[in-house]
Amino acid sequence: MPCRDHASGEAVHGEVRVGVSRCLLGDGVRYDGGHKRDVFVADTLAPFVRYVAVCPEVEMGMGAPREAIRLVRGEDGPRLRGVDGGEDHSARMRRFAARRAVELRELDLHGYILKKDSPSCGLFHVPVFDADAGPGAAPTRDGRGSFAGALVDAIPELPMEEEGRLEIPALRGHFLERVFAYRRLQAMLSGHWRTGDLAAFHAAEKFLLLAHDPGGQAELGRLAAGAKGIPRGRLAGDYRTLFMATLSRPATVRKHVNVLRHMAGHLENLLDRGSRAELHRTIGEYRLGRAPLAVPVAAVRRFARRRDVAWLAGQTYLSPCPEELMPRDRVQGASRHPGGGPGGRSRRPGYRRAGPAAPPVEPEPLYRSLSRLPPP
Repeated sequence: MPCRDHASGEAVHGEVRVGVSRCLLGDGVRYDGGHKRDVFVADTLAPFVRYVAVCPEVEMGMGAPREAIRLVRGEDGPRLRGVDGGEDHSARMRRFAARRAVELRELDLHGYILKKDSPSCGLFHVPVFDADAGPGAAPTRDGRGSFAGALVDAIPELPMEEEGRLEIPALRGHFLERVFAYRRLQAMLSGHWRTGDLAAFHAAEKFLLLAHDPGGQAELGRLAAGAKGIPRGRLAGDYRTLFMATLSRPATVRKHVNVLRHMAGHLENLLDRGSRAELHRTIGEYRLGRAPLAVPVAAVRRFARRRDVAWLAGQTYLSPCPEELMPRDRVQGASRHPGGGPGGRSRRPGYRRAGPAAPPVEPEPLYRSLSRLPPP
């Protein structure tokens, strides 16, 4: 069973705290008294995180079961109205959402999983109905849930995703990378850190950042290198904002290959000819779409440990989150996918929204075995 925390309690050091729409855990809090239990959320991810479960409608006193609600277009934006009686819950929800979002911000969450299509919790493309639309009229899908919007405004750097989109391996991997990276960053910044600690943190995250946005990685490096003399609060805020914006940009096959070649370059003079050939061959097979990312990553990690290159073996890129959760053992033609932060766009200029990931292809048996090679 998932470990849940509602509105209070301090986090155990190092735990990953994830907000979640309560119905996704199997609780009967929906308008009909039912639930939308999600297997990945409730079973797969639960052992690795501490959930903070929220149902806005229940917490604001609407109960379950209750009248169904939906977003209805209004002059000042979408209104939250009952489907049958038309009661307007907008002002009440706005007050609740603003207060609850601030409470959640104080809980130091590291991510949030929201219920898709929900008029309160939906993050992307929520249905919005015309006020005078007749029965059976189709809505437009350009809305965002009232509670989800308050979360985005209150905690803009927090990784957020919908449970439906987490079924796409590229989106799931991107979300999990950001969640665990945000936890590492917050853990470092929550202690009595010095500028040297920030530099060491950045050094360990360098290749993970490079896989998402080389320009952002370089800018963060300059910020960490010139940290002396910058007020601590401002430095932490600037680094946090840019760190999460950098990770919000999707990694691609080309950027992964660039990172892997950089890492291989640091091993070049430490390996014999056969090992160098093996390492470059695995990178080439991944580049051509013949092997999953797990194969060259496992090779780099293995050779770095074998040659005792501790700083390289300790790069978070090689293990950004628990391997049981990472979809790196699939062959993909490209890793472009809808954007990073809420709204599908990065906070860095020049970001372009990308298309959906290519369908995964089952890796060949050779690569299935290679990707699971034990450490030396």
